[in-house]
Amino acid sequence: MGTSKYSSEFRADAVALYRATPGGTYASVAKDLGVNHETLRT
Repeated sequence: MGTSKYSSEFRADAVALYRATPGGTYASVAKDLGVNHETLRT
């Protein structure tokens, strides 16, 4: 795969935020972070 636009730290923090958000969806967490929901999903 190609290089990532986001740092490893950002990606880890985004996943942690998603997991820590009760009832949160990919779309809602991604919107808070300013990224596309498909980016967060993958």
